[in-house]
Amino acid sequence: MELTMRSGERADFARIIEFLEKAGLGTAGVTEETANLFLLAEKDGAIRGSLGIEQYGTFGLLRSLAITPGVNEQELLSMFEQMLLLAKNKGIASLYLATNKREAIPFFEMAGFTMIVRSELPPDFFNSPHVLNILNVDNSVFLKFSI
Repeated sequence: MELTMRSGERADFARIIEFLEKAGLGTAGVTEETANLFLLAEKDGAIRGSLGIEQYGTFGLLRSLAITPGVNEQELLSMFEQMLLLAKNKGIASLYLATNKREAIPFFEMAGFTMIVRSELPPDFFNSPHVLNILNVDNSVFLKFSI
């Protein structure tokens, strides 16, 4: 069966939390109310990938990117394309992401993101526990995509 993608729903909250914890990712700020800001990639009824947004007005911070073994680069790129549509439908004009994995930067640039400096982040991001945690991670860089 093929990988399918859909927006999360309130009913997916526990599954999203379980998937993120299994992947070793933080769940601060993920709530039942924000489950609809997650894109879920599923196969045979199981979550195989996730990508979420923390929304601040017309700005969004991508978070919680996790994939299981077997998800290929094309499927990952498709997740980003679907996320851009979800963000646009939610009224988001600019998406940001952070990574400390330098080897991932070329992939994000291929997806249309450009590197920025921390001072270019929207001020509201500094109210996010997730962003504050990222700022304490060594070698983290931020990238931006304008929708």
